[in-house]
Amino acid sequence: MRYRTLGRTGIKVSPYGLGALMFATSVGNSDPDDSARIIHKALDAGINLIDTADAYGDSEEVVGKALKGRRDNVVLATKVSRPMGDDPNQQGASRRWIMTAVENSLRRLQTDHIDLYQIHRPDPATDIEETLSALSDLIHSGKVRAIGTSNMPASDIVKAQWVAERRGLQRFRTEQPPYSLLSRGIEREVLPVAEHYGMGTLVWGPLGQGLLTGRVRKGRQNELRRAGLFKHLNDERRLDAVERFVSLAGEAGLPLTHLAMAFTIVHPGVTSAIVGPRTMSHLDDLLAGIDVALTDDVLDRIDEIVPPGTDVGTLDQAYVPPALQQASLRRRPAGERTAA
Repeated sequence: MRYRTLGRTGIKVSPYGLGALMFATSVGNSDPDDSARIIHKALDAGINLIDTADAYGDSEEVVGKALKGRRDNVVLATKVSRPMGDDPNQQGASRRWIMTAVENSLRRLQTDHIDLYQIHRPDPATDIEETLSALSDLIHSGKVRAIGTSNMPASDIVKAQWVAERRGLQRFRTEQPPYSLLSRGIEREVLPVAEHYGMGTLVWGPLGQGLLTGRVRKGRQNELRRAGLFKHLNDERRLDAVERFVSLAGEAGLPLTHLAMAFTIVHPGVTSAIVGPRTMSHLDDLLAGIDVALTDDVLDRIDEIVPPGTDVGTLDQAYVPPALQQASLRRRPAGERTAA
């Protein structure tokens, strides 16, 4: 495994990271012992980055139990800010919640420190200085080694970097955005901004949330449990692009999954691509492609199918800023809409 430096933290991580959402017994693998075997095999193969979140059901507990005796060899990442109950204060990026949530995560993970603590989604209701101040205190206390964001727009990343510099606070060292053959929008601003500030980038959804596994084909029924839940798995434009990628993978002599994974780690701004296997066979397939290197000809063909910096459709899980969700934020009152 060729390790890469996570931004300017000095921490070395594998180009593939192990996402732990599918280890939550309620949404993924119902057998924690089997999940532990998957985690151990990934570690044995050289993957040293494990990414989870407090909002992933009992994922943190499954991971914590599996890492007994191997914690020191793992770069352990988790996240905070998604709702953890009906209480409106059990979510977001306020100091009040962060200080409580980190203790809960440490207990579930059975560790005394978190290597990378990430804000799962931006929290427009909380001043970024408040968030960075709390996270800085966690670093100074030794409970957290580095901090990062997930799904943060480029403009917010810049704002956070400026606030950290001006206030003498710890700054975000990583960003975790969606990225795949079908979702290349981050190439336009997020990746260049992250590179400019020396941030590492851990991308999620490299298999298009299931569309790039080869199990979802246009005009055919599929067995993905998520197919009836997420619109992006039934988007005709995305399905059309998948068919073209299936053909390209065949011409290149590669499984579609190997083409998809190899693409995500080619960009110089990407540090690691997070894979989320639910079964051992899923992991075996991904590990079989770790030596795949795409040629310029194949990459040029990919650019023809989905041009750089563009997305085909929108992921259901993608972050949507309040200004796009709330009509009142983009429309003047009815009496103020005329020019005269």
